[in-house]
Amino acid sequence: MKSMSGLDGVFLHLETPATPMHVAALYLIEPAADRERDTDFAGEIGRQLLPRLALAPFFRARLAPMPLQFANPVWIDGGVPDFSYHLRRIVLPAAASFADLEACVSGLHATLLDRRYPLWELAIIEGLASGEIGLYLKIHHAALDGVSGMALAGALFDATAEPAEVPADWRQQVGEAEDPGLGQRLGAIFRHTAAQYLKLARHLPAGLQLLTGMVRSAGRGSTPGIGQNLSFGPKTPLNVPITAARGFAALSLSLAGVKEIARRHGATVNDVVLALCSGALRRYLQAQGGLPRKSLIATMPVSLREAGNTETTIQATLTLVRLATHLADPLRRLRAVRAAAGAAKALTARARSIIPTDFPSLGVPWIVGGLAALYGRSGLAKAIPPLANLAISNVPGPRQPLTSLVAGSVPAGPEYRRARSGPQHHGVQLLRFARFRPDRRPRCRSGRRRAGAGPDRRLCRTGATAGDGGGRRAGENAWSRGIGGAQAGGRSGYSTRQGRSPCGS
Repeated sequence: MKSMSGLDGVFLHLETPATPMHVAALYLIEPAADRERDTDFAGEIGRQLLPRLALAPFFRARLAPMPLQFANPVWIDGGVPDFSYHLRRIVLPAAASFADLEACVSGLHATLLDRRYPLWELAIIEGLASGEIGLYLKIHHAALDGVSGMALAGALFDATAEPAEVPADWRQQVGEAEDPGLGQRLGAIFRHTAAQYLKLARHLPAGLQLLTGMVRSAGRGSTPGIGQNLSFGPKTPLNVPITAARGFAALSLSLAGVKEIARRHGATVNDVVLALCSGALRRYLQAQGGLPRKSLIATMPVSLREAGNTETTIQATLTLVRLATHLADPLRRLRAVRAAAGAAKALTARARSIIPTDFPSLGVPWIVGGLAALYGRSGLAKAIPPLANLAISNVPGPRQPLTSLVAGSVPAGPEYRRARSGPQHHGVQLLRFARFRPDRRPRCRSGRRRAGAGPDRRLCRTGATAGDGGGRRAGENAWSRGIGGAQAGGRSGYSTRQGRSPCGS
């Protein structure tokens, strides 16, 4: 049994039917060229993953709630996962395009996770004309952040062509599910609350001293970041109330090209990513006839982890960055974004010691859940200017290729490409980048969230010209078409959920 941190609990209680708080990764697995044509590749992947997922404690952890939801739940070991719920096999139409895959992922990402089970789902998607297999992994943000999410790739893939050995008695090794009584759960939450109040008391004097110094420095203009980025963003067509419908659009860019742009202009990869998003947003809003004179503002997660820390909990904060969308010249825009991002990072570094990731949770579910529901129903997103117009996330991927060795069908093991998506809220757009090893390409994803709206690919048109650029043509949006369906049983060797697939009937 493990207590849920205060920050993790906030993401859990912010969730409403219109604002799911999960994150997801889409992996594209390339089968070996010499595999047999009639091999059930997707089925073999599923059979291989079952014991690996069950042996990883993260994939067994489920929530044990408190009475009347008066505090955060605790995490308990749920035993061997119910793979009939967690695992799904989806077959797209014959020779499906990448746009069909995007539309399928859009549907999958719109559904809430069932809190009676461990908070994850995995869909194995086949039928692409390229022969690739898609793995769509959805996990609640209350369980991890971007950095710890990357570490979970070890449960799905191997770093070498030699797969990790899986014991034959893996079900026995997992053991029985935990079933703590009410007294044990209450004891855990009160111990956690007491520990957090003691921690707060120890750090409060130093925190107040640091905060006072920062405010004084800001008044003298010697603390960058506070005045430069802290203001409301302009109203745009992106900042509206939303429904549960989600859109997913992807584009590949050359990571080598992005790095070359950064090197030439004394910037970081993250600066270039922000500038690319800024240019895409500028063109998109011009096409919509509503480019604001004031710069759009992005909220950007910044990791607070120490090097090597991969604990599956949220250890990050959000900072605000002006995107300089009001500047037409791309080089001026990059320099302005570089300055704004640098100021935001400097401010975060200085305040790092007083940024909380854990705190007492008594009453938090009522307060946060109530405010989230009220904000959604009230339509305030239409009435007040946004603190941030969109969220932009840029997460480094693995440094080496990863493989998924399927016995008898993929002797060399395929490599993978990965794209991410995340939680979205009323009035805030979302763009995310995932980075890979040098000869792989990052992928931009856009999410439109008004009722019935599909992804808008114009938000992923960056216009980058350095390196080999370009990438996959995604084709037309297939959001409105019924595509594919869940294949129950069959050759897969594992069960899948029955009923209507979110990718179509």
